[in-house]
Amino acid sequence: MCTLPRNERRAPVTPWRVLRCVALASATLLVVACTVGPNFSRPSTPRVEHYVTAERASFEAPGAAQTLSPAVRMRDDWWTTFGCRTIDLAVDESLTGNVTLERGQATLRQSEHLLRAGAGAFFPQIDTQAGAARERFSPLRTGGSGAASIFKLFTLSASVSYTLDIWGGQRRQVEALAAQVEAQRYALAATYLTLAANVVNTMIARAAYSDEIVATREMIELVREQIRITEAQVSAGTGAWSAVLSLQSELATLEASVPQLEQKRAQAEDLLAVLAGMYPEQWSAPGLSLDEIALPGVLPQTVPSSLVRRRPDILQAEAVLHVASANIGVATAALFPQITLSASGGFDSTVLHSLGNASGTVWSVAGGLTAPVFHGGALWFERKAAMDAYDESQAAYREVVLAAFAQVADTLRALEHDAQAVLADARAVQSAADALRLMKASYQAGTVGYVQILIADGQYHQARLAWLQASAQRLQDTVALYAALGGGLIPAAD
Repeated sequence: MCTLPRNERRAPVTPWRVLRCVALASATLLVVACTVGPNFSRPSTPRVEHYVTAERASFEAPGAAQTLSPAVRMRDDWWTTFGCRTIDLAVDESLTGNVTLERGQATLRQSEHLLRAGAGAFFPQIDTQAGAARERFSPLRTGGSGAASIFKLFTLSASVSYTLDIWGGQRRQVEALAAQVEAQRYALAATYLTLAANVVNTMIARAAYSDEIVATREMIELVREQIRITEAQVSAGTGAWSAVLSLQSELATLEASVPQLEQKRAQAEDLLAVLAGMYPEQWSAPGLSLDEIALPGVLPQTVPSSLVRRRPDILQAEAVLHVASANIGVATAALFPQITLSASGGFDSTVLHSLGNASGTVWSVAGGLTAPVFHGGALWFERKAAMDAYDESQAAYREVVLAAFAQVADTLRALEHDAQAVLADARAVQSAADALRLMKASYQAGTVGYVQILIADGQYHQARLAWLQASAQRLQDTVALYAALGGGLIPAAD
């Protein structure tokens, strides 16, 4: 009979009491745990004030001046600034049906699920088992004597195990997985930006090809008219056949350029179909002219140091650098001992209806320590390799930043040169138009022949063709500026 007071009596040991003790011990050790490896810090922003030397704030051209303004917010739907409903619909269609975006979204979901799976290491691993067996046991197996017996055995048990994250290896692993999720999220944003820019650029190119085809066909008709008049002059003995041959050569050159332009337009249409996630025969090409596309007059002007917080590709490279930093901690933790706690408890019985009786209680508690002693230098050099991977990611990050700044600088210079080219081509168009007007007046006065009018008209069309190409290039370089500045997908505050 027990003579201890009731509150001092020892509680019976049960499987559930064992599991609670193991959980308490695990929590106590986690409190005093540390995290080895470097703590990640974001790279500092570049200390530069301008993208290019002598940076201009405006680009003047007749009827189409562009100005950079810090007051203009970078919009995530920047393509709407071109004021073209056809382009807006094409971008929306691609953003909803693009296969590359769909793949990027699946990759992001995969990384998020891997992160949740990795976080499971912070919890004990609990399993249950139940079994029923019929056995024949012979005492001779244990050195005893006697007759063999046949019996049934029913078991019901639970087990728990937990590897203590004393050195933070698991925490660093989850940190790396979380950074990988960020990298995939920014990669998806970069894909989104690239897709929108490709669609707008291709729509502009297709409109330019269509306008060039129209202008070229008009020039072809003018040259044919010149050939007919020159042939008549040759028949009348007032012209030379060499003039006819020269015009025929010019005609052949112009006619050969039309199929090339039509091929480029067809390729642009096929590309737009693929970007929208369709087969070429399923995509209908809407009619579009450069006249329907407005050149944005006021463009966003951003501080150079904020570019590294705006561009998805730079932020993706930063997240990859974070992954490499966390992997150093994972490799470092592998050099230290690992402690695993485990416990199991349950009930055994030879008859099913008595399974759960206290007489059949079984339990065990165990703790294990595993320390690396000799691995041929593998663990040490794995840590060195992780540090080298971090250095590689750091260099890759700087490379992406330099390329981004160069891209912005290139587009700013391109817009400056585009304005100059459009200005010169506009003057050429105006001069050719004035010459054609004066030539028509002289023809009405009877001082020149009709051939001179056709020649002046051809010169006008040539000047207009050059102006169309320069205008299309200016629109595309404006698209490039929006893309180079990050497309407004990520606020600078982030």
